[in-house]
Amino acid sequence: MSYLKLIWDFKGPNSEHIAKHHEIHLKEFFDLEKKQLIKSGIESLNLSHHIAYAFIDKSDLEYIKKSLKPHRGQLVN
Repeated sequence: MSYLKLIWDFKGPNSEHIAKHHEIHLKEFFDLEKKQLIKSGIESLNLSHHIAYAFIDKSDLEYIKKSLKPHRGQLVN
């Protein structure tokens, strides 16, 4: 089954902390809105660029995209 990986980019000296904090809010949103969050996390691309991500089902894309405004997304098989 394919999923979508929605990505939020954070850059700068505090990017890791901001990405971790953003993930907390992502989990809260999915809980409150009763939407399926398959997986979430953060990744370090380099010392000053971190991302927070959420794996979602394709059927939730429009609602989540409109509500959370991710910076980009990827199809994941």
